[in-house]
Amino acid sequence: MALDTLIVFAGVYPDLDSAEADYDLVKALHSSAGLMDAYDAAVIHRREDGKVKITRKHETPTRVGGVLGGGTGLATGLVVALFPFAAIGGGLLAATTAGGAILGAVAGHAAAGMSRDDLKELGESLDKGEAGLVVVGVMDMESRIEESMQRSDTLEKKELQADVEALERDAKDAVDQS
Repeated sequence: MALDTLIVFAGVYPDLDSAEADYDLVKALHSSAGLMDAYDAAVIHRREDGKVKITRKHETPTRVGGVLGGGTGLATGLVVALFPFAAIGGGLLAATTAGGAILGAVAGHAAAGMSRDDLKELGESLDKGEAGLVVVGVMDMESRIEESMQRSDTLEKKELQADVEALERDAKDAVDQS
């Protein structure tokens, strides 16, 4: 079992525009460094009715989401682990059986790669803002990701252990069984 150590940032924002502006900075950072495959990100917005919606996301195409066509990466998996009924676009993330199976596998791996205390802290932190940005990146980019999330009111940083091969295998098995 080959575990990768990744860094998770969860920024809390006063408004959606600020979170999306930092999302664009993180994306530009990875693009200019030639590392578009080195991060996952999800912008979340807490609507007036209290429900959480993912408004934008970037999934590493070489990880499970790209390979299986589910479009679900570790950042989205963490959001779903923290907010199980999160919506993307106009509907729930788990809109199809296969999509739900992939999402479940990714969310399970994302949650299992962190301590319960770290997950609790991330969730409580994100609960405090109107919007949030969750970024999962490679350790080499830690300081530059942190600098890019400059508009956040607060910024939580945690480590995530992920076995990407096992994640891909479990997601494929879940799809095959659905």
